[in-house]
Amino acid sequence: MPDRTPDQALPRWRLDLIAARLWEGAVIAYPTEGVWGLGCVPTNEEAVARLLAMKDRPWDMGLIMVAANVAQLMPFLEGLNDALLDELDRTWPGPVTYLVPDNGTAPMWVKGQHSRVALRVPDHPIVSQLCTALDAPLVSTSANPTGRAAARSALRVRQYFGKSLDLVVPGQLGDLNGASEIRDLVTGEVIRGRTR
Repeated sequence: MPDRTPDQALPRWRLDLIAARLWEGAVIAYPTEGVWGLGCVPTNEEAVARLLAMKDRPWDMGLIMVAANVAQLMPFLEGLNDALLDELDRTWPGPVTYLVPDNGTAPMWVKGQHSRVALRVPDHPIVSQLCTALDAPLVSTSANPTGRAAARSALRVRQYFGKSLDLVVPGQLGDLNGASEIRDLVTGEVIRGRTR
């Protein structure tokens, strides 16, 4: 499936409504590069707790935050040297999540019990549009209960979560066959490989 198709653009009015619901505490499902994701506003502790309960995922594992561009992630990137920032610029937008040293900005309920925070600027139009409308990063974690396969269709998302979800955003997955690659930004170590 191609990553960018004409039908991947959502109307502005719809994006504004989704953003308003997110700021009110909604938990949504949306397509990403390779699997469906669950998301909410990362600064809303109650929404994050609800999302984690839906997945049956412990808070200490941490969550990824995605953004429309590097500028939206700058509060979490302050303190990085130019070489590390250049690495992000070379890779993003793209399906690579970086573990970045925590500078004290990330909420504890998003970072978990880690000294790093997981960040990504995806190369997927729906994610970019959502974060642009929100004017902020969005939590992104695979749409599946812990121990189950990540959802690869809106139907599977609804089968997993039913009415506990506030909204399923329409759209298509990108061209990956699974979740994004995860790398340690400082060491370059690949924690989770990419599936194509």
